Amino acid sequence: MSAMLETPELPAVFDGVKLAAVAAVLYVIVRCLNLKSPTAPPELIYQDSALARFLIKSCPLLTKEYVPPLIWGKSGHIQTALYGKMGRVRSPHPYGLRKYLTMPDGATATFDLFEPQSEHCIGEDVTMVICPGIANHSEKQYIRTFVDYAQKNGYRCAVLNHLGALPNIELTSPRMFTYGCTWEFGAMVNYIKKTYPQTQLVVVGFSLGGNIVCKYLGESQANQERVLCCVSVCQGYSALRAQETFMQWDQCRRFYNFLMADNMKKIILSHRQVLFGDNMKKPQSLSDADLSKLYTATSLMQIDDNVMRKFHGYSSLKEYYEEESCLHYLHRIYVPLLLVNAADDPLVHESLLSIPKALSEKRENVMHVLPLHGGHLGFFEGSVLFPEPLTWMDKLVVQYANAICQWEKTKSHCSDTEQGLSGQE
Repeated sequence: MSAMLETPELPAVFDGVKLAAVAAVLYVIVRCLNLKSPTAPPELIYQDSALARFLIKSCPLLTKEYVPPLIWGKSGHIQTALYGKMGRVRSPHPYGLRKYLTMPDGATATFDLFEPQSEHCIGEDVTMVICPGIANHSEKQYIRTFVDYAQKNGYRCAVLNHLGALPNIELTSPRMFTYGCTWEFGAMVNYIKKTYPQTQLVVVGFSLGGNIVCKYLGESQANQERVLCCVSVCQGYSALRAQETFMQWDQCRRFYNFLMADNMKKIILSHRQVLFGDNMKKPQSLSDADLSKLYTATSLMQIDDNVMRKFHGYSSLKEYYEEESCLHYLHRIYVPLLLVNAADDPLVHESLLSIPKALSEKRENVMHVLPLHGGHLGFFEGSVLFPEPLTWMDKLVVQYANAICQWEKTKSHCSDTEQGLSGQE
């Protein structure tokens, strides 16, 4: 009798369980998608100077809030995964000419050259020299999208293809691209300077490419000649500091590390005959045992230690990371330098951001830009669900470059006017 009286209450209990389950799922969704995170203008760190004031006035994106797609855009993981999986949406196909340069060690460097599609805003000849991210090249969708946008704004673009990254280009020496080798990028820049003696340069690097371009500029004062400015996006600044954080499971960095290592293994093994075969001279310390270790590697650090550092004769992984990072070269860069990172980049630990922050607090030529969202090379924009073809990153780099060009033209005009008045006196 008592059991019959309790029966009608059971559906209410079940409804309560369902409601709790739905609430739990919604909570997880809100947390994973970071939906409660606000949208805001990027954090800017810089020294008060005439250049900084001009940039803030001329670059609205620096002070305007970055609004990612409403549903998923506040998740750094989804932004990163979307970039990694498809690069960009409705990516254009700019037409360029592939150039081949023979390096002193017999390697063949390649880059793609894209001519401007309109007149530049200052009416001058300006070339963007671009270094892509790890194992990337000019055919990647995010590079194609950026190049097309830069062309339409009057820039010639030269895009380095990392040595060994293009699947249809064979290696001609037993060496691939590495974390901080600037040889191929320098050869491309020298070609542009020689071929276009009137052009001025805007240097752009994405992720690993940011490390390479900053290291290249800091290696020699001569490398900064005819360079208007440099933009680095989503780099980590110090591989030595990053290696420990990249092995942690926090923010799934260890998983990203595994995926990137797996991709690197495929690229290296596609050139196995050239790199490990007996028919070509290998680096003295590279052996068949290293090939065996490569098969079992599960992190970029293992690959760097067993293979990559040996291309340049480093005796240890620590020495390789210490010497190849741009950290020790940043203070030698004197041209305007824009360092862009995202606060939710799952690949770059927040501790690494102390490097660009400290630099921008000391140097008038440096500005650090840190939006809350964007992931690693994502920075998608859009209303609710579907992202726009152009990203916040694409527009910021071109907007900053335009502002620097205007700044230099204004300085040159003022200098000419002063010289004219001096001559009249």
